[in-house]
Amino acid sequence: MWLKARAVEIFNEPGCAKNRAKSEKVRKQGCSKQVSPGAAAGGCAFDGARIALQPIVDVAHLVHGPIACEGNSWDNRHAASSGPTLYRTAFTTDINELDVIYGGERRLFRSLREIIEKYDPPAVFVYQTCVTALIGDDIDAVCKHASETFGKAIIPVNAPGFAGSKNFGNKLGGEAILDYVIGTREPAYKTPFDINLIGEYNLSGELWQIKPLFEALGIRILSCISGDARYSEIASAHRAKVNMVVCSKSMINVATKMQQRYGIPYFEGSFYGIGDMSDALRGAARLLVQQGAPDELVVRTEHLVKAEEARAWARIAPYRTRLDGKRVLLITGGVKSWSVLAALQETGLEIVGTSVKKSTDGDKERIKEIMGDDTRMVDNLTAREMYNMLRDAKADIMLSGGRSQFVALKARMPWLDVNQERCHAYAGYEGIVELVHEIDRAIHNPVWQQVRIPAPWDDEGEAPLERIIQFSGRIKRTPPREDGQDCERRLRAGASA
Repeated sequence: MWLKARAVEIFNEPGCAKNRAKSEKVRKQGCSKQVSPGAAAGGCAFDGARIALQPIVDVAHLVHGPIACEGNSWDNRHAASSGPTLYRTAFTTDINELDVIYGGERRLFRSLREIIEKYDPPAVFVYQTCVTALIGDDIDAVCKHASETFGKAIIPVNAPGFAGSKNFGNKLGGEAILDYVIGTREPAYKTPFDINLIGEYNLSGELWQIKPLFEALGIRILSCISGDARYSEIASAHRAKVNMVVCSKSMINVATKMQQRYGIPYFEGSFYGIGDMSDALRGAARLLVQQGAPDELVVRTEHLVKAEEARAWARIAPYRTRLDGKRVLLITGGVKSWSVLAALQETGLEIVGTSVKKSTDGDKERIKEIMGDDTRMVDNLTAREMYNMLRDAKADIMLSGGRSQFVALKARMPWLDVNQERCHAYAGYEGIVELVHEIDRAIHNPVWQQVRIPAPWDDEGEAPLERIIQFSGRIKRTPPREDGQDCERRLRAGASA
């Protein structure tokens, strides 16, 4: 019952335009709906909570459940750290059949004691899973008792997988830090230029491409929730002057509740693309000035934006002639469905379609603003539909996540990873240059000329001897046998027979 009540509370979101348009009666019901079979295929609520909180790098993340839950969720994003690496150590209570019968609360307490004695982290996050939630383990009580016993912050994260989708889990993770972390400590000092980034996960080090730009303006990132974050930073996040929401679909509840509790205004923005990066810097400067920062901050921001944009365009210029008119199919979702789209269009690439899976109505409206209509927005495609669309659109490259790469390879089309598993950082002015560079490398890779060469068969399905010999000439020959017969002579003997 508590989970159902929490779901209604979370999805009664004042920051959602669609929710605000509802009547008061309908709004109180929230946006939750019963989970259908297979709905967790794209990630369950537990997975979403881990995604939201695991980039906090100096705490221990303990999964209270079977070891498979820890294995499936560990390191599911390339969230990088500039220091501590404890977040990359996998901790699990590894409950067994006896724990299911007699309960796993004692095992959880012993696990917490072992972690604190061996690693002494500033805090431990304890994640509830389906099995332990179903048998009734009260992780809230265990965490409270352990916190009093060991003198450490131990935070329960009640996000069992059956609770809902990955997106719902993101919000449950946000609720955990709202209830137990934010506001529990004071920063060493405060400035009029303090800002929080909410929904930025430092994928492949993207935060490190953004942070120098804010620092050049004198803006201090008080906390990043949660990429490359420290526990103490998030605990003192309530003293920031402004919040910037980077991925609105995942943690908008954190921004709205911090506005209600601490009076911190927020704005939404994106770090992908030259225009969006500039708008993010301007938005932060403008809101900080409204909160009491000096007016000259806006002037400094315009000077920085002008210089960085000129530098980025100069570096992109050599690629534009090679990529102008190239056709791109973008298969991603959420905020990337429009943020990456805007970045691609800036470089002269033509978008033949973009997916809107896991995109909000606000995301779809932004796509319409960028593309002009919704005819090229696609929802949840099967692999066969994606393959047909890729071939029919005559796309030159597909940008997607790792699960879609084999569709592109089967269609013999270049593919580039733009999801969280990627190895390159694409945020900021540096990131857009890197993105264009990687697209150019993928499209002009000479391997595609080789894989598109027709197989050496004629129209009747038979292999003409001359074409086989010609094709085999490009392959490393096998050493001749003792009787002198090499590959070509064996082929000729077989043909004459």
